[in-house]
Amino acid sequence: MCLKQVQTELSDIPGLIAAIEKKIQAGSDHVINAQDLLSKNQKKRRDLEVEVKDLRSQLSRLKHQLNEVKTNKEYTSFLKEIQETQSKIDAFEEEIIKELLAADEIEEEIRAALLKQKDESEHLKQEIGVLNQRRRSLEEQEAVLNKQKNELLPAIPRAQLQQYLSIARKRGGIALSKVIDEFCSMCQMRIRPQMLNEIKDRSKLYLCESCGRILYFEPPAEEPARDEEGSSR
Repeated sequence: MCLKQVQTELSDIPGLIAAIEKKIQAGSDHVINAQDLLSKNQKKRRDLEVEVKDLRSQLSRLKHQLNEVKTNKEYTSFLKEIQETQSKIDAFEEEIIKELLAADEIEEEIRAALLKQKDESEHLKQEIGVLNQRRRSLEEQEAVLNKQKNELLPAIPRAQLQQYLSIARKRGGIALSKVIDEFCSMCQMRIRPQMLNEIKDRSKLYLCESCGRILYFEPPAEEPARDEEGSSR
């Protein structure tokens, strides 16, 4: 891996970690939102229960007063008010039951969200650990490659160095392209046979006719020789 590739991968890691941390936070937010919803549900039930308590007290007073009325008109008026108060109590109690059922669903959602958060959080934190380990490895590679670069720079002819830097600026920081199977590995342009031979001989500096990068060739590593006895079997 070249220095530019190492630096590019290094620069990507903070964004990858941030994306994972965002997923972890999303799981926490889900739990917090559900808990907040449950808290609002509980407050609403308490408020409804206070309303019912007040209405029951009012109903009790009305029933007591009903026994003391002296005219049919008063009796009818009190009776109507008692019925209206009872209707309000019934409506509030229905609301309380709905909120209780909703609370059961919210509590189940919280339990499921907490379980999911625990599983996902452990997995995502492991991913962050792998990325941090990869970052440390890349930083070590970067230090080695920078040292090699600084050692090599003084030995490169000025004109060739300027040409390399110029190509690198135009080609996203990558000025070299390895020749693989007669092709430029960066753009897949086929290399003419004569040019290929001279690149292999390192007799002349050639640029790819398509992408303009400096072409180079690495001979394949020699396979270890097998002993005669082993090869004859």
